[in-house]
Amino acid sequence: MARNSQPHHDPAELGELEREVLGIVWRRADASADQVREELDRPLKDSTIRTVLRRLEEKGYLEHSLDNRTFIYRPSESRQRVAGRAVQRIVDWFCAGSVEDLLVGMVDSKVVSRAELERLARRIAAAKKQEGDKA
Repeated sequence: MARNSQPHHDPAELGELEREVLGIVWRRADASADQVREELDRPLKDSTIRTVLRRLEEKGYLEHSLDNRTFIYRPSESRQRVAGRAVQRIVDWFCAGSVEDLLVGMVDSKVVSRAELERLARRIAAAKKQEGDKA
């Protein structure tokens, strides 16, 4: 299936409803428009939900397949990859490209504890060791 989408849309430009719908599809792994509408905390018309799903597909976040005549949407990118792009934007905007400055700021503002950073450092070191063992 050919995709008419933007491969790297800026996540900072997603609207509240788009983020909510995308969160539902990520959580479910796939969903029809009806399933998304049922899970939303607000009453919206079918056409509104379908428009949001189509726009998310155009922006490269979702793709669909047909089940009989029903579009079934699934993520085309993981939540982690999209979050990574969003964080990169923050790093570029506020930290002049320095991930270290971002992490120090997160510790200083108690978003992340030093213990969590140490745990992450151990996981990264273990992952790098596994990559080295495979080579």
